[in-house]
Amino acid sequence: MENRHELVVAARVTPATGAAERETVVRLAAAVQRRGRGSVGANKAYDAREFVAALRAPGLTLHIAQNTRGRASAIDGRTTRHPGYAVSQRIRKRVEEIFGWLKTVGLLRKTRHRGEAKVNWVFVFTTAVYNLIRIRTISAALT
Repeated sequence: MENRHELVVAARVTPATGAAERETVVRLAAAVQRRGRGSVGANKAYDAREFVAALRAPGLTLHIAQNTRGRASAIDGRTTRHPGYAVSQRIRKRVEEIFGWLKTVGLLRKTRHRGEAKVNWVFVFTTAVYNLIRIRTISAALT
């Protein structure tokens, strides 16, 4: 999700494995970063040293919530001292609104297709529709 206008930047369906989400985030973030500067926001579950190192390598700005429950966080003061980090921590929760829309309006609560390729196609298509509706809403607010 892009923080300013809440548009979906990249979407992908992957098989449910223990590491699929983190691996996919690294791949999608690298693809987005190639187009220019980029940042990645995530919840506490993504506060892992290997994951943080993989995202810092291409020069991405990290806005990952710190997980300090009984351990040291991989996110240090280099990240948390910037005002953009605090703003991102408030805004990152809005990604759940996108998933809510996809499930209710986009009819993705229960997929009607089987197979990774078909489900991925429907998911990416539905996120594109979400972006079009969001752009219409933003344009109407500006006029």
